[in-house]
Amino acid sequence: MQWPSLLPGLCFLLSLSAAMTQKPKATCPHCPPNASCVNGTYCTCDPGYVSGSGQKFFTFPLEICTDVTPSNKGKRELQQIVDQIEMLLTNKTLWEMGKKQEVASTATSILQNMESNVLATALKAPWQKVQKVQNSTVAIETRVVTDNCSEERKTFHLHTQMNSMDIHCNDIVQGNNQGPSAVAFVSYSSLGNIINASFFEEMDEKDRVYLNSQVVSAAVGPKRNASLSNFVTLSFQHVKMNPRNKKAFCVYWKSTEQGSHWSRDGCFLINVNKSHTICNFSHLSTFAVLMAFTCQKEDPVLTFITYVGLGLSLLCLLLAALTFILCKVIQNTSTSLHLQLSICLFLAHLLFLTAIDQTESKVLCAIIAGALHYLYLASFTWMLLEGLHLFLTARNLTVINYSSMNRLMKWLMFPVGYGIPAVIVAISAASRPHLYGTPDRCWLHLDHGFIWGFLGPVCAIFCVNLVFFLSVLWILKRKLSSLNSEVSTIQNTRMLTLKATAQLFILGCTWCLGILQVGPAAQVMAYLFTIINSLQGFFIFLVYCLLSQQVQKQYQKWFREIMKLKSESETHTLSSKVSPDSKPTEDK
Repeated sequence: MQWPSLLPGLCFLLSLSAAMTQKPKATCPHCPPNASCVNGTYCTCDPGYVSGSGQKFFTFPLEICTDVTPSNKGKRELQQIVDQIEMLLTNKTLWEMGKKQEVASTATSILQNMESNVLATALKAPWQKVQKVQNSTVAIETRVVTDNCSEERKTFHLHTQMNSMDIHCNDIVQGNNQGPSAVAFVSYSSLGNIINASFFEEMDEKDRVYLNSQVVSAAVGPKRNASLSNFVTLSFQHVKMNPRNKKAFCVYWKSTEQGSHWSRDGCFLINVNKSHTICNFSHLSTFAVLMAFTCQKEDPVLTFITYVGLGLSLLCLLLAALTFILCKVIQNTSTSLHLQLSICLFLAHLLFLTAIDQTESKVLCAIIAGALHYLYLASFTWMLLEGLHLFLTARNLTVINYSSMNRLMKWLMFPVGYGIPAVIVAISAASRPHLYGTPDRCWLHLDHGFIWGFLGPVCAIFCVNLVFFLSVLWILKRKLSSLNSEVSTIQNTRMLTLKATAQLFILGCTWCLGILQVGPAAQVMAYLFTIINSLQGFFIFLVYCLLSQQVQKQYQKWFREIMKLKSESETHTLSSKVSPDSKPTEDK
């Protein structure tokens, strides 16, 4: 008989009924659909149906009676599976009596065996390419592939209970040339009440996490390979529409020897709006997904400080760049470095202010995130070159000929300043392009350590600049002790010391505050980080322009010229009005 193939899919139920079978029943047990009671003791399947175990009489309350009539056989079997699972999910005694890990284990068994039974049923009727069944609790759609993906790049779209899945045909077939392959997509409307957000252990205690979607499962067969060659895309409809915040997490039901729980491994959030969340996943098999929101809100004070500080920095960076371009007396290698740093920071801050929240378009948001990644990395690279130049200047302080140093810096500047960030961003974009742009910010995803494509170079540059700073202080201290009355050299040395200290503070030290935003001091560090870094442009203008004597003299010269031009303009205007020789022009 061919129907005992359902038996492996029901073995997990034996553990659930162990307590029931320990005591003899005096009355007929609750018989499954399409079965009737015999002598008040046993159940038997109705004519045209056969039990999944192959027994004519049975007492197991979760037995399934399968329709053996040939017409529409596969869909009836699926309907029976759905109805039987509904009985399990709505059995409050089963779920309320067990401990948390027992509930997780039972849910895992249900998910695994549900997938096995559904796939086996679909593959037994390959001529039924698409099957869809549902009741009030469970909905199933199956697709059977018999042509071994004859259409290249073919993608199947499955839809159940307002949730949908897109999966590539090759990931269904998985090289199976011996027969049909199938994919199953299942939605559970009540399973989320059982394996709820309390099984999600990755969130901070202050976050309020809850399920905001149905739990779904996806599987392919007959090969149960967990790896995929392409991402599978799932779209979830929200249970609570229009949530106040949009911080969502795509997760799957992970089963380990220690227990089962929700995990974010291999799950990537693509987009979230008022009604739906879209996720990419790198695996299937025993697979379920939920989406959780937290109640975290942005600090309006931090937001205000950020926008005001960055606005002031933009103005100061613009003034600094104009100064470096127009002030001829200070133009040298050092000024060129200041200019490139100012330009990169200006563009990065401007893009941050105007486009960081442009998350409506996924492609545009990814481009913005990539541009910010490049501009901020370029800023840090120019900070590194600033540190190198300061070190070389201190080392050659008493050397008259700086030509070799200038040639080295001119050769290094642009290839290093703009080339290294381009290489880093290109590698990051080529390896994981989908991690550029998040649902609420056009920045880098924090998942899978992708953010270290930015933090790694930043930390490395800070460490190198720290070495440069300490070296400069040691060199300057040694040279100061050897100087007696060379006042100009002493002043230059002290100015270099001031620049070295300010440069370490401005160009990297403050970014370490961002990494220290943990524990009880997280909020204080967040405020310090926001205030100091949003004023970077102001600090650059202050140290490199306002505190420079040459620039001060140039500003005074420009101011006198402006006032002179203004005075001449007023005098000319006044004289033209009161001149006795002035006559109105007559047309001829």
